[in-house]
Amino acid sequence: MGPLAGIRIIELEGLGPAPFAGMMFADMGAEVISITRKSAAADAPVANVISERGKKSIALNLKDPRGVEAVLKLCESADALIEGFRPGVAERLGIGPEDCAARNPKLVYGRMTGWGQTGPLAHAAGHDINYISLSGALHAMGRDGDKPVPPINLVGDFGGGGMFLAFGVVSAILEATRSGKGQVVDTSMVEGSAALMHMVYCFFNQKQWSDQRGVNLLDTGAHFYETYETSDGKHVSIGPIEPQFYHILKEKLALDESFEAQMDTARWPELKEKLVVIFKTKTRDEWCEVFEGTDACFAPILSMTEAPTHPHNVARNSFIKVNGEIQPGPAPKFSRTVPAVQAGAPRPGSHTDDVLSSVAGYDSDTLAALRADGVLS
Repeated sequence: MGPLAGIRIIELEGLGPAPFAGMMFADMGAEVISITRKSAAADAPVANVISERGKKSIALNLKDPRGVEAVLKLCESADALIEGFRPGVAERLGIGPEDCAARNPKLVYGRMTGWGQTGPLAHAAGHDINYISLSGALHAMGRDGDKPVPPINLVGDFGGGGMFLAFGVVSAILEATRSGKGQVVDTSMVEGSAALMHMVYCFFNQKQWSDQRGVNLLDTGAHFYETYETSDGKHVSIGPIEPQFYHILKEKLALDESFEAQMDTARWPELKEKLVVIFKTKTRDEWCEVFEGTDACFAPILSMTEAPTHPHNVARNSFIKVNGEIQPGPAPKFSRTVPAVQAGAPRPGSHTDDVLSSVAGYDSDTLAALRADGVLS
């Protein structure tokens, strides 16, 4: 089930982007073994944490050398290990890249941090908002004359972080099949979010993008790449950049001759004000009747409640229900090795005995002894 079936990933449980990368692996069919701290497992509530779906969960006391040894034994048969600790934490625990490579030279070691493993900020605390500040991404987001607007934590944590970690680890696994050697994948949210800005930097280098936010083609500067409020207080988005698509917008809205000069940036504010008035003449659903399915580059702006029920998303099974809760489905789609969520989020530590016996070779007596000594949950 899924293109990564047969791949084994060890995940040192953390927050945010590294578990998201682990979810991506699990969605694609990989066996993902998430290692949580024994103390955390004891206090964890039963919850359907989306990023933990499809994983196996084991709970170990990593302050005990026998807990560390269990991790290293799991690494012996794994393709990769991923972690999102601050630099040096895994080494101090005894499960850093060199420790794991000594057990499995082919192991890929994926590391996820905001600043990266090296550099003057490497050991400082931070969050998504700080990392995308350093890459130039956050400065570019917002309206003219207003302060930068954080795009939730999508650009740093998940787009520039977790997805780049997953891509880097898969790349290194493929390389290891040829070389027989693993390596460290150092994923930085600063660099990942900078990479997401590649097209904007390209425009900037070509003098086609101003360093002033909110006045450019794609940052709400243009009247034809904007969001507009409708008469019912909801919103729609339009983005007909290409002339042939812009022509459809003009036809559908019966726009006057002032809209002919599409790329006259001096007129963008004036034309935007005219569209503000026009879009407030109908409800969002009425505008959907006018535009949906045309090439005017239009979409209703849906809430998180509404998105799963839109006919397009329903037709493609873009959202799924796991343990009774709606959540985004695996992406992308494949024609042959079709991904599927095998299970919801497990109770922390619920697979400890099964994984340590089937993967690491521990017998029942050893497991019982380790549990009695507080190494296992």
